[in-house]
Amino acid sequence: MRKLENSELDRKSVEDFKKSTKTPLILVLDDIRSLHNIGSVFRTADAFLIEKIILCGITATPPNKEIHKTALGATETVAWEHHDNILEVIENLKKENVITLAIEQVESSVFLQDFTVEKDQKYALVFGNEVYGVAQEAVALCDGCIEIPQLGTKHSLNIAVSAGIVVWDLFQKLSWPK
Repeated sequence: MRKLENSELDRKSVEDFKKSTKTPLILVLDDIRSLHNIGSVFRTADAFLIEKIILCGITATPPNKEIHKTALGATETVAWEHHDNILEVIENLKKENVITLAIEQVESSVFLQDFTVEKDQKYALVFGNEVYGVAQEAVALCDGCIEIPQLGTKHSLNIAVSAGIVVWDLFQKLSWPK
């Protein structure tokens, strides 16, 4: 077994990325404090051809050298926008027939492995603050909630880790088998 060289990875150019068919997922980050978490989510979004990231509230925006440190250029490929108010974002997404899902531990949440996607449907995944999670008002507006099952003592995952887990799972369900 031999590790592949970068030249063997069939990387898309920025132009090819922008022309590619996107995975019908929108990532909504609300009040994320860590610039490294933001950058990491951008990188995950790039890896899975995510349609767009919506940054809300105090979440910092590119260009920013601390975001760039973990994004490694993904802020140049992944479409993004910033809005002050998460509630308006959720309302607008719903008007566009996007299913909005808070990633949070709530009553009546659906465990990630049990969540079934509808083909040809667009989803927005709402991730909240590192300490407080998704705001209750935002949870209440969403169409549903997905919970990542956790068996240890913390029941708390880093936002970038949570995004990676949920995006990978939904990417598989939406994209495979081809």
